[in-house]
Amino acid sequence: MTAARGCCFCAIAAGERPAHVVLDTPAVVAFLDHRPLFPGHTLVVPRVHVPTLTDLPPDALAEYFTRLQQVTAAVESAMGAAGSFVANNNVVSQSVPHLHFHVVPRNPKDGLRGFFWPRHPYEDEAHAAAVADAVRVAINDTL
Repeated sequence: MTAARGCCFCAIAAGERPAHVVLDTPAVVAFLDHRPLFPGHTLVVPRVHVPTLTDLPPDALAEYFTRLQQVTAAVESAMGAAGSFVANNNVVSQSVPHLHFHVVPRNPKDGLRGFFWPRHPYEDEAHAAAVADAVRVAINDTL
């Protein structure tokens, strides 16, 4: 896969759109989010255009997640953060249809309140077991 026409992350990766790039490798680019939750909020993207995590080729996973891990450690260190929030959306709530993980520096009592949506518990243990069975079957179908 190559750059996608009109993709702002592909344009950043190609150096065609300005961004505060913090990591630039042949496979991965990381840059500051232009609307950060906190200073240091960084986006980590594969250089090639893939829409979601499930589209990333298996042979690209190790490099991508190694770089994601490095950026996470660097953001925490550079921002003097106690930890971080690392997150990805696939399609739903994905503002740019190019795989990207958010690395957000976190500190106790920083005002960020976990997930911003209501929880929907399982009806009972049988419901949880049925959902787990369905996911296991789907995993086995992909192997």
